[in-house]
Amino acid sequence: MITYRWRHDVRYWVGLCLTASILALAGCDQMARQPRADAQEASQFFPDGKVNQAPPLGTVARGELAREAVLARRPPLTAALLARGEERYRINCMPCHGLAGDGLGTVVNRGFPQPPDFAEARLRQAPDRHFLEVIEHGYGVMYSYAARVAPADRWAIVAHIRSLQLARHAVAAALPLADRQALEAQP
Repeated sequence: MITYRWRHDVRYWVGLCLTASILALAGCDQMARQPRADAQEASQFFPDGKVNQAPPLGTVARGELAREAVLARRPPLTAALLARGEERYRINCMPCHGLAGDGLGTVVNRGFPQPPDFAEARLRQAPDRHFLEVIEHGYGVMYSYAARVAPADRWAIVAHIRSLQLARHAVAAALPLADRQALEAQP
C-alpha cells in the first residue's frame, strides 16, 4: 500500500510540474509581440530613421579576406590557367568583347555600346591590375562582375586577355620555322 501511494504522489507531482511549465511557457508570448520592422521601412530606433543599417567601417564578411587574398599575387602562367581563362572569358566577356577581344560581341550587334578593342595600344600597355579592377568595379557602361567572377578566375581571364593581345600583334617572322610553315599552309 505504501508503494502504491508513493507512485501516485510522484505521478501527481510530475503531472503538476509539467502542467505548470506548459502554462508558464504559454504565458511567455513576448517574442511574438515584440516590435519589428521590415526592410526599407522607417524606424524610430535608429537616429537616421532607417531600418537597413550599413555595417560598421572595416566590416568584412566571413571568408571574404581569404577569397580576396587570391588577388594579391599573380598566379604562375600555365596551360591550365589559360584554359580556365578562355572558358571564363567565353562565358562572361565574349558577349560584349567578342571572341577575339575586338569589342564586336553579339550585344554590340543589338545596339549596345561597343567596348574597346583589347589590341589598342592603351590596353596593351595597361597593367594587369587595370583589368582586375575593371572586372571587379566595372568601367564606363560595363557593370561590376565581382559577384559573377571569382577572384582566381579574374586572374585567368586577365591571362586570356593577354593571350588575345599577343595573338593579334604577333609577328609571323618571330615564330619557329615549323609553326610558321604550318601557319602558311592554312587556307
